[in-house]
Amino acid sequence: MSEQTAMERRPENESSLDRSRSNAVYVPNVDVLETPEELLLVADLPGSSSSDIDVRYEDGELTLHGKVNDRQPGEARALLREYGVGHFNRVFTIDEQIDAEKISAEYARGVLTIRLPKVEAAKPKTIKVKARD
Repeated sequence: MSEQTAMERRPENESSLDRSRSNAVYVPNVDVLETPEELLLVADLPGSSSSDIDVRYEDGELTLHGKVNDRQPGEARALLREYGVGHFNRVFTIDEQIDAEKISAEYARGVLTIRLPKVEAAKPKTIKVKARD
């Protein structure tokens, strides 16, 4: 990510649950990538369905909210859980100029991918240097 791109980042020692609310809220793992054309956000949400996920962009903030369904079948007892279950919420502050009309989101195989295209003014420009002899 360039120095110009500011995204909210969870500290390494932060728990995967937000206990500041009355109900625990799952905080999904997210990768944020940048290309010259767009920001790309990839969130691991196994156990969700596209109808359980709400994505909003307003005033420079991208909000992910929804729920991850329990993947524990029948009477099985979980011995180890590395993925969260329950409601999730994540908010990112985006410093880049984003074309809000062209934002897209896709959910496939437990992964949410959000594309945030940059406006033309925010894309890098190459300036041709003319030779003067």
